[in-house]
Amino acid sequence: MNHEPLRALRDRRSVPASQLGAPGPDARALRQLLEVAVRVPDHGKLAPFRMILLEGEAKLAFGARLSALLESRPNLSDAKREKERRRYEYAPLVIAVVSRIDTGSSVPAIEQQLAAGNVAHNLLLGAQALGFGAQWLTGWAAYDEDVAALLGLGANEGIIGFVHVGTPVMEAPERERPAVDEVVSSWTP
Repeated sequence: MNHEPLRALRDRRSVPASQLGAPGPDARALRQLLEVAVRVPDHGKLAPFRMILLEGEAKLAFGARLSALLESRPNLSDAKREKERRRYEYAPLVIAVVSRIDTGSSVPAIEQQLAAGNVAHNLLLGAQALGFGAQWLTGWAAYDEDVAALLGLGANEGIIGFVHVGTPVMEAPERERPAVDEVVSSWTP
């Protein structure tokens, strides 16, 4: 059996957003990335997801607006505030992945959210396949009502995460992974 086709999956790793720089995907590569992103398991063919692109000045303005929102949060350390202020300065492209729950569907909401989560995962895999680095981040902004309003999300929508895409400025660090035998078991009756 040829295991080489699994190499890209075996070697996949997130590149910290602060280690991503220009260039990002050009128009053709971005289109390819978005086309593979939506090829996910989707019970009921609901397409319970959408993506919002943050690029250029709009991305920086979004980061500035998030920073302004943090000013009203007194429990945040100065270091955390600074990290959040700069988060959108590095990668040339940030994609907000949004779940859209069809409440009238018989498909459970969790399955719809998982489909949207798979969009984010496909963005990571697609970015790597195109020679870019990427990181999927959530943090406070993914769960904040003011951020949802800033992005124009509807009542049935939620942020799955922000996928930062760019060119790695240094080799991505590897992290310890779970041992397969520690996370896999066989069920027996």
